[in-house]
Amino acid sequence: MAVEWRDYRNHEHYDELIDASGAPREGAGKLIDYLVNLSPKELAERQLAADLAIKVMGVTFTVYSEGKNVDRAWPFDIIPRVITSKEWERAEAGLKQRTRALNHFIQDVYGAQKIVKDGVFPGEVLAESVNFRPQCVGVKPRGGIWAHICGTDLVRDGDGTLYVLEDNLRVPSGVSYMLENRLVTKRVWPELFETTTIRPVDDYPAQLYDMLAALSPRPLDSPTVVLLTPGIYNSAYFEHAYLAQQMGVELVEGSDLVVGDDDCVHMRTIYGLKRVDVIYRRVDDLFLDPEAFRPDSMLGAPGLMRAWMRGKVALANAPGAGVADDKVVYAYVPQMIKYYLGEDAILPNVPSYLCMDEKQRSYVLANLEKLVVKPANESGGYGMLIGPRASKAELDKFRDLILKNPRNYMAQPTLSLSTAPTITSEGVQPRHLDLRPFILSRPDGNAYVTTGGLTRVAMVKGSLVVNSSQGGGSKDTWIVDVEADKDEPQAQTQSSAAPAKADAARAGEH
Repeated sequence: MAVEWRDYRNHEHYDELIDASGAPREGAGKLIDYLVNLSPKELAERQLAADLAIKVMGVTFTVYSEGKNVDRAWPFDIIPRVITSKEWERAEAGLKQRTRALNHFIQDVYGAQKIVKDGVFPGEVLAESVNFRPQCVGVKPRGGIWAHICGTDLVRDGDGTLYVLEDNLRVPSGVSYMLENRLVTKRVWPELFETTTIRPVDDYPAQLYDMLAALSPRPLDSPTVVLLTPGIYNSAYFEHAYLAQQMGVELVEGSDLVVGDDDCVHMRTIYGLKRVDVIYRRVDDLFLDPEAFRPDSMLGAPGLMRAWMRGKVALANAPGAGVADDKVVYAYVPQMIKYYLGEDAILPNVPSYLCMDEKQRSYVLANLEKLVVKPANESGGYGMLIGPRASKAELDKFRDLILKNPRNYMAQPTLSLSTAPTITSEGVQPRHLDLRPFILSRPDGNAYVTTGGLTRVAMVKGSLVVNSSQGGGSKDTWIVDVEADKDEPQAQTQSSAAPAKADAARAGEH
């Protein structure tokens, strides 16, 4: 029996693949036409083939459980999320616009602070920012770019509007899973890649390397670029090793680096010291340099900040970029775009209430059970309150937290997040999701946006928490060129599970 897509309905939420009438959305037609001819058994075999490929390829993430680091296979759902190229072009323009404004903002707050003096951005927000680094005042990185790599989370509401949920500008992670998702999906659905015009994503490592090389303080054809990792116990270590390997650069830890009296950074090698030009650092600010930040840190290297400030090495992202990675600062990004660029925001923010404002705080406290409350600087889905699903004790706890530190909290309406068909133990069911594209900003002002991004999906029914550390999974994201597909013959449907079985067998070859 084929999967009964006619029974798949989601009248409560916007679905990414199927509209309210049960018809495929634009760009998803060939995918749905193919899927409807697969039996539940055949679909399960394809999912099994994907799970096996992920294990063989060693695609893992690390979670912290009861004081221990536990490596888990990357949770992946084989039914992709589809976005048309026309819609994506608008999103891409909005992401570039937003990142330009954020880089202007970071440079401004470590310089003249004109946006504060002109009354566009509250000085008290900056004064109480936990990610503002006084050590960075007066510094100007090459091209005025501080956030070279940005991961911006997008969500779609019930009316189909794409909103920016938050910006991640410190050490954004997840892009390696976007790349691996595509590789696994090609193994599972090779037929669909032959009949559908799906834009590629595999140029990211090359784009990342070119951007990093362009930061070199020395005019070299092949500058020495390294990726600085906290080590094997970090939750994103798989990604660190993966990106270093894909770019062909050295993966180093803090103990591998030494800063000389000339303020140049060198890497220890079996041949002796080798000068380093660019460091793609995946270590948080406070652990980067014990001379400048936490003196007890063993993750960075003494003197890195000194070398960076004197222009002897480039750091990506620049220390201090996290000042804009703040959920209260987020609320002012549309004003930043207007102030620095003279433009209206292409992508809207989710409506937000700042608890530091007395009137807005009163509204939040009176409507906690309807809102999502977030601390300003937590990540990974931690420390937030989802009002409609919270207990009275949780509501009371957050009421006290807000009153004790209003600056640290903001609230948003509980969005009706979009869903997509997802394989579960109870069959194909809708699950909520978001999307994290990655934006690379070069010192020459040009920017690159990934074709789509990492779609994260809440695997638990009804859950709005998509983070892998809290049980979330992921999907491949297809940017489909609808106009090109109109010129192609219709895909022929198949009901055989043979390709899935063949892929499962081949998975052991790599």
